[in-house]
Amino acid sequence: MKHIKYLIFAATVSFFVSCDTEEYLNPLPDTAVAVDAFFQTDADVLAGVVGIYDALQGVNENTVSNIGDSNRGVQFEHLLTEHRTDNTRNATLEGSKADFHRYTVNANNVESEDYYASMYEVIFRANNILNFIEIADAGNQAKYTAEAKFLRAYAYFKLVRMFGDIPLVTSVVGPTENEALFTRIPAAQVYTQIVADLQEAVAVLDNSSKSRASRAAAQGILAKVYLTQSNPNYTGAQQLCEAIINSGTFDLESNFSDVFYSELNDEIIFAVQYITGNSAESQSFSSEFTSGGRRQGQEDGQNIVNDNLIADFELAGGNRTVVSYMTFPDATEVTKFLPEGSDVTATPPTYGGSSRDAGNDYIALRYADVLLMHVEAIMAGGASTNNSAALTSFQKVRDRAGLTDAVSNITKEDLLLERRVELAFENQRWFDLLRFGVADAVLSAHATEMGYVFDARKLLLPIPAREINISGGLLTQNPGY
Repeated sequence: MKHIKYLIFAATVSFFVSCDTEEYLNPLPDTAVAVDAFFQTDADVLAGVVGIYDALQGVNENTVSNIGDSNRGVQFEHLLTEHRTDNTRNATLEGSKADFHRYTVNANNVESEDYYASMYEVIFRANNILNFIEIADAGNQAKYTAEAKFLRAYAYFKLVRMFGDIPLVTSVVGPTENEALFTRIPAAQVYTQIVADLQEAVAVLDNSSKSRASRAAAQGILAKVYLTQSNPNYTGAQQLCEAIINSGTFDLESNFSDVFYSELNDEIIFAVQYITGNSAESQSFSSEFTSGGRRQGQEDGQNIVNDNLIADFELAGGNRTVVSYMTFPDATEVTKFLPEGSDVTATPPTYGGSSRDAGNDYIALRYADVLLMHVEAIMAGGASTNNSAALTSFQKVRDRAGLTDAVSNITKEDLLLERRVELAFENQRWFDLLRFGVADAVLSAHATEMGYVFDARKLLLPIPAREINISGGLLTQNPGY
């Protein structure tokens, strides 16, 4: 992460956050003595806080190719989200990465297993820091606590939407405490913990950072949590979105391209950062979004744009279209996250000097998302709205796209379409379909069109078989797997 110093952390973190490669859910290192010995000063605790972000960042697949050695953090997330929607697909039908777009993921899928383990690594690192928070300087304890809880809530929010009922661990537990580690807790209870963690983060944090937890990041994620729960808190979500809007801290970039290529810009609320060409701090997903004869990654191309998304861009993309994807004679490629130094207009196209060591940030939350959530909250589950505040937020996003015709009414379908083209390839579509209550209908139609087999049980991913085996059968499987 570009603006966080790792010098202390890099030398010592392996002592207290290493995860047994055979037991990802084991939150303790091989020697608890090393943990106690490490946390001696405020700087040590800060290094541990930074380590939570490092787990979210993940390890570049190009750096450590064995998936059993290092978790990828959010770097596989497009497979579990975009590829499971009507947005994108893999270029090949071979290998476990191609299972997502065809809805054939099983309990042994290594990418799904890695994502599950990665999010729990974030959670356990957060729990570990909370266990030693009193070692930090008194003036920093509340902030470090809020950061850890924000990141724990962020990881749990990802997991509960993808896997359903999951183990809820909020303290450091021993590797033999199987009941705490492997008992699945109802999603509603997980959401209660997520809300509590984010509310504390909102109360404590400020907006001094975009690459670390902030008040606005906590407000935005909490708004999305409120919209997602089975009994949505629309009023609470609206108030949180308006707090961000009225803060005056964020704004839409006038040039859509700058959102992605002028990093930590005014539109970014929270991003996971990477460094171009730095093997320890880069990401490899950008290179995988190439295809055809220009493949730059290890696979045959990922995030290949589906025809129905192209049709929606032609209908409502405006000037976002050319920034989002480009069509070549042999392929259509995502262009939102081209590695630094790329020139896809050249003949042949180029993809920078370190395409598999890319520095493009993972954008977790940006202002346009908040504006559209504001509309959603005001709509409050209804079919449409002509509320002036909703119209203003919606119009801002449309105006930036060059679609300046005045909007006088917004339907649920309008909002879902706008979110689709505005946030395409940013891992939001899957969650939007779930939240709007249309996932089963949309994905069933998509599967029929593409010749896939889909049923509503596929709305949850399987609990990884390895974790079930480690638990001795205590961890149960989702239906249909």
